[in-house]
Amino acid sequence: MRWRRRGIALLAAAALLVLTGCGGDSGGSGGGQASGDQVTIDFWHIGTQEPFRSLRVEQAKEFMQAHPNVKINVQAIENDSFKSKMTTVAQTGDLPDIFHSWGGGVLKQQIEAGLVKDLTNDISSWSDTLTRSSLVPYTFDDKIYGVPFSAGMVGFWYNKKLFKEAGIEEPPATWSEFLDAVKKLKAKNITPIALAGGEPWTAHYYWAYLVLRIGGLEALQQAEQTRDFSGPAFVEAGRKLKELVDLDPFQKGFLAAKYNTPDGQAALMGNGKAAMELMGQWAPSVQEETSGKGIGEDLGFFPFPAVDGGQGDANIAFGGADGYSVAADAPPEAIEFIKFMTSLESQKELAAQGVIQPVVKGAEEALKDPNLRKLGEVLASASGFQLYLDQAFPPEVGNQVNDSVAALIAGKATPEEVAQAITKTAKEAE
Repeated sequence: MRWRRRGIALLAAAALLVLTGCGGDSGGSGGGQASGDQVTIDFWHIGTQEPFRSLRVEQAKEFMQAHPNVKINVQAIENDSFKSKMTTVAQTGDLPDIFHSWGGGVLKQQIEAGLVKDLTNDISSWSDTLTRSSLVPYTFDDKIYGVPFSAGMVGFWYNKKLFKEAGIEEPPATWSEFLDAVKKLKAKNITPIALAGGEPWTAHYYWAYLVLRIGGLEALQQAEQTRDFSGPAFVEAGRKLKELVDLDPFQKGFLAAKYNTPDGQAALMGNGKAAMELMGQWAPSVQEETSGKGIGEDLGFFPFPAVDGGQGDANIAFGGADGYSVAADAPPEAIEFIKFMTSLESQKELAAQGVIQPVVKGAEEALKDPNLRKLGEVLASASGFQLYLDQAFPPEVGNQVNDSVAALIAGKATPEEVAQAITKTAKEAE
C-alpha cells in the first residue's frame, strides 16, 4: 500500500532537486571510496541526554582526527523539535547527511521522494554484525536504508517500594489488575502514573498497546490496508483508556508536563514521586539524568498487561529501533562515520551505561542493569512486534494518532471520535 503525504508535490520537487542537483549517486550502488577532498557532514540526532550527547561529540572528534579532511557538525535536537525540523527540510529536499530515523512509514516516504540513500551495498561487509530484527524497520523491498544502534520495546517501569506501600505484591498481568493497582496506589496518596501530557507521543503508547491486546496485530494491519481505524478494537481501546483516565491516575498538571525536564515525567519517576511510567528501554538512564539520582534497586519492569477477553496475544511487543539514515547526496565519509559509531566498542560503552539496548552482536554482554536484561528477554520471546504508530504510519496519520489520543486523555474527545479522526486523516492521505 502506498500513502500520499501532505505536500507530495513539494517532495516530488525535492526528489528532482536531489537527483539533478547533487551530482552524486542517489541509490546506493556502492557509494565508492572516500575521496580525500575536504568534506563537511551535518549530523542530527535526538540524544540530548548525557552521556549519549557527549559521547557522540567525542566520537565525531575522534573520527575527524583520523580523517583530517572531514568536518562533522553535530546537532543534538529534542525529539519533537527534531520531527518538526525534519518535516521542514524534507519538503525542501535538503536533509542533513546523517539523521536519526525510527524507520517505518516516515522513512518510506523519504525513500519514495528520492531523499534517502540505499545502504545495502555500502554496509554489506559489516551488516551481519547487527541483529537481524533490528534492521527490519529500515528494510524495504530487501534494501536497507538505515543502520540501527539500539532496539527495544515499551513497557511499564515501576517503583517497587511504592508498590509495596500500596500492598501490591506482584506487577499486574491483566488490565483489570492494572486498574486495581492504580486504585490501591491512590488510596495511599501515591501518584500512580507519571505522564508527559504536553508531549502526545508519550500518551499514544497506551492506546496502541490496548489496540494490540484487544485486536492483535491483525487489527492494525487491516486498518493500514483499508485506512479505516473505526473498528471495534480501536473504539474499545479508547474505552479502556478512558477507564484509566477516569481514575485520575496522573500527576497534577500532567497535561502540560514534558518528558525529560527537571519536573517532567522521567524526573517524577527518578525522584520517587510516581509509581509507574509507560516508556521505552531508555527510561532508566533518563530518570537518572533528569532527577540526578534515580531510584536504584527500587526500579522494576513489567510488560503491558493482557486485556481480559482480548483477541491479541499478550506477548506482542510494541517499540522500535533507533538508527541513522543517510541523505541521498551524502558523501561516503558519512557511512564510514556511522560504521565507526556502531562499532562493538561503542555499543558496549553505551550498553554498560544503560543508554541503549545494543544491536551489535556480542554487545549485550555489557548490559549491567537487570531490568534492561529482563526487557531484552521479554523482547526476544515476543510473539510479534509493532513499530511505534507515529513512525509506522505516514507523518500526518501518526500525528493524528498522537493528537487524538491526547485529546481523549484531556477529556476533549470520545473513544469514537478518536477512531473517526484517525480514519478521516488516513483516508485523506490515500
